[in-house]
Amino acid sequence: MNVSLIGVGLMGQALSEHLLSSKINLSIFNRSPEKCQALQQKGALITHSAQEVLKASDICLLILSDASAIKTVLDDIEPKYFKDKLIIQMGTIAPEQSRTVAERVRLMQGHYLECPVLGSLPEARTGTLILMAGGDKADYETALPLLQIIGTNPKHIGDIGQGATVKLAMNQLIAGLTASFSLSLALVVKEGIETEQFMSIVRESALYAPTFDKKLERMIERDFSKPNFPTKHLAKDTHLFLSVAEQLGLETCALEGISQLLDKTLAQGLANTDYSALYAAVNPNK
Repeated sequence: MNVSLIGVGLMGQALSEHLLSSKINLSIFNRSPEKCQALQQKGALITHSAQEVLKASDICLLILSDASAIKTVLDDIEPKYFKDKLIIQMGTIAPEQSRTVAERVRLMQGHYLECPVLGSLPEARTGTLILMAGGDKADYETALPLLQIIGTNPKHIGDIGQGATVKLAMNQLIAGLTASFSLSLALVVKEGIETEQFMSIVRESALYAPTFDKKLERMIERDFSKPNFPTKHLAKDTHLFLSVAEQLGLETCALEGISQLLDKTLAQGLANTDYSALYAAVNPNK
């Protein structure tokens, strides 16, 4: 299986390491080539263009930040090189954006599958990401052996756009849970209540979510360095959810407040930190 990957950000780097450790023949392209050096030492073939990397593979994974970045990459590839290639889009984009990319790939006689992922760097490195695929069932079956290396239980959600929809829904939960926990924790801290006493009650209740414990120490210590998922990406995804929800006539006033909170977090210079930095906006005074 010849696989290529375009986009060596945090997730792309971690996933590449896992694929290489799984003995996958992997070709890589990234617009900032210096990010590829460590992967080259681990056995990846580093290419100099998106077109070159697509030519070298049967399946191409796109792990890019947004639909604009995807368009920029596709614009650099001549249409003839898409023929019979399977493009798997793994980032978080809007359903309609995914349908637009799918139509473009199909017009060039390629195949397209959306398969956004839920999980962070540890899951990417261990092949335990949650995968939400949307697209033709035959394309999903073609991709399945690779997807099973990336995640333990890939799911075919339905048509193009439906995988992207579920991913947006999950990321909205990330924003909502993190903001809500930050506010409750800040209140307890301000009142001088022992954190562990509060957490013991939370853990015994139906309100508990494992993410609370995962982010607790970061919030208490105000150490948001070495992110698995940067705040700027959660802010982007939240704005994207709001745009899609508005088109569907959903009431989003609660999420609009969280979006404003994320914008305040970015304004504090915390764009590239872990999204638990929401706590710094909720409780700005140490």
